[in-house]
Amino acid sequence: MDIRALTPDFAVSPQIEPADLPAIKAAGYKAVICNRPDAENPVELQAEVLRAATEAAGLVFIENPLAPGEMSLEHVHGQREALMAVDGPVFAYCASGTRSAMLWSFAQAGQMPRDEIIAAAAQAGYDLGHLGPQIDALAAQG
Repeated sequence: MDIRALTPDFAVSPQIEPADLPAIKAAGYKAVICNRPDAENPVELQAEVLRAATEAAGLVFIENPLAPGEMSLEHVHGQREALMAVDGPVFAYCASGTRSAMLWSFAQAGQMPRDEIIAAAAQAGYDLGHLGPQIDALAAQG
């Protein structure tokens, strides 16, 4: 498992397995957001399997699946609501961590300065500089 912290309260990772959940909990995360659609995974890594394992580990499981190329405001609002609903650090995963980082960056629009959002993602290994105009547009929407 490759945990990449964007902030002290949010990290992303490529696909996780049920066996990873004790380490996620031990790292202090309170919730897991699944940003990967089931169609991309074998049965043993689909959301319901991970939901059961996450909840058994004492963590909250939130689904906000995002297929490549299908980003919508609904996804952004879902990620923002999930982040606001959890009291404590949140861990999100998808295939590589990129979609989770992108959703986080859009959810932070208007909450953090654009350059700080992009820098946090870059420090975690995700180059989201090209998303600056979208982050600005989302921030302007409030």
